[in-house]
Amino acid sequence: MSRMEEHNHHEYKKLHGQISLDELKSFLWGAATRLRGQIDAAGYKEYIFPLLFFKRISDVYDEQFEDFVHEGGPEYANMQAEELAIRIPEGAHWNDVRQVTENVGQRLVEAFIAIEQANPGEEADGRVIGGLEGIFGPKDGWTNKNKMPDHIITSLIEDFSRYNLSLTSCPADEMGQAYEYLVGKFADDAGNTAQEFYTNRTVVTLMAEILQPQPDESIYDPTCGSGGMLVKCLDFLRQKGQPWQGVKVFGQEINALTASIARMNLYLNGVEDFSIVREDTLAHPAFVDGSQLRKFDVVLANPPYSISEWNRPTFENDKWGRNMWGTPPQGRADYAFIQHIVASMNDEHGRCAILLPHGILFRNEEIEVRKGLVLSDKIEAIIGLGPNLFYNAPMEACILICNNHKEDKLKNKVIFINAKYEVTRKNAESFLEGVHIKKITEAYKSVNDIADFKRLVDIEEIEKNHFDLSIQKYVYISEINKTESVSVEDAIASWERQHSLLENSINALIEMLGS
Repeated sequence: MSRMEEHNHHEYKKLHGQISLDELKSFLWGAATRLRGQIDAAGYKEYIFPLLFFKRISDVYDEQFEDFVHEGGPEYANMQAEELAIRIPEGAHWNDVRQVTENVGQRLVEAFIAIEQANPGEEADGRVIGGLEGIFGPKDGWTNKNKMPDHIITSLIEDFSRYNLSLTSCPADEMGQAYEYLVGKFADDAGNTAQEFYTNRTVVTLMAEILQPQPDESIYDPTCGSGGMLVKCLDFLRQKGQPWQGVKVFGQEINALTASIARMNLYLNGVEDFSIVREDTLAHPAFVDGSQLRKFDVVLANPPYSISEWNRPTFENDKWGRNMWGTPPQGRADYAFIQHIVASMNDEHGRCAILLPHGILFRNEEIEVRKGLVLSDKIEAIIGLGPNLFYNAPMEACILICNNHKEDKLKNKVIFINAKYEVTRKNAESFLEGVHIKKITEAYKSVNDIADFKRLVDIEEIEKNHFDLSIQKYVYISEINKTESVSVEDAIASWERQHSLLENSINALIEMLGS
């Protein structure tokens, strides 16, 4: 049977015209909730994202194939189909799986493997670009009939078959927004098990606005999760009407499923020039140039906070030279990630934005490596954010901005912004509104200090404070008139901060007495 005959034979119901974003969101979440009672919410992503991707590439393939038929007939279409960005081999199309009634999971896995093998990545520029190897993620769950019986998989397939997800019906930007919505919903529904998987997108928007990625630059996220930060940087260019297709995208992610989801995310957002590698960034950095780390124009990241299970002895003798300011304590790998990121910045104009816990600003056990970072004069700004911007976590975080090409007026100085109260909470969700992002970015760009909000501080003053970077130390906001409740987590963080300040003061006193 020819490809065209097969396509006609497996015709299925399609909605005419473009699907609205709200309709698409509702449909996707509805499909996911079919799994309730069958698997934990944290596992939804293992099944919904591969099905969404499979349906999307099948519908896009059909759309492109039909265009070729109209252009030159079935034989011409069959030849041209071999040159498509994503190829679907005979027997591996969505419709081929849809007609199966027994051992559906096994048939689905066979289609996944056939598609992955038919679409290898392109080796160029010292990396593998694109490609679908392993993109559908772990496959064991599909063939476990106790976990995913045939009738559940069939119901999901029928759900997805109700809609045409071609580019005409569902453009890349809309598909990307729906995908991001689903990522957020999974984080909500799964609770804190999804923390490594999702970063509040309004915070990522702020980071992109500060970094100002440019067309043809390279963008890198060493702990990329579902790829949301990388996509946001491209959105930054798209929304400004700037060419984004030339941007080179790099990501590394330790979790196999999450790395697959990041790759699907980029494809579904219309990005093809990307390299996402599944590997431990601290132990095995994926992007190197000879004996050095590869350098990038823009680096942004939300590394896992204060992890204790990492190979400190190896980092102490790091062959990539990432321990330039020292080796952080075993219990907290934050400064290992920070040094990796700074070492990955382009020497001339590289810049980074890293979302981090406040502890990195003042913890005494990291004072030596923090001192090295401050004296390097690479820190451009430290921005304190409000609470509850992370799913199921009331903690506050900060954004560390580093720049290898600081303006003269910023040399040997650090911008401190205390944006603790720049946050909106609605329907149990906290986020940055446009007005908050504008206020923070304008303060970041301003040459003037702003009372109770922004201050430009000399490194000399930071040195006198024993390299304590606590934001309240430099931009103090009185709490007298604030009536908000304090959570246990915030109370512990406050105690940690005060304890560190006391330790620093005692150490300073001992130094004075000894001199």
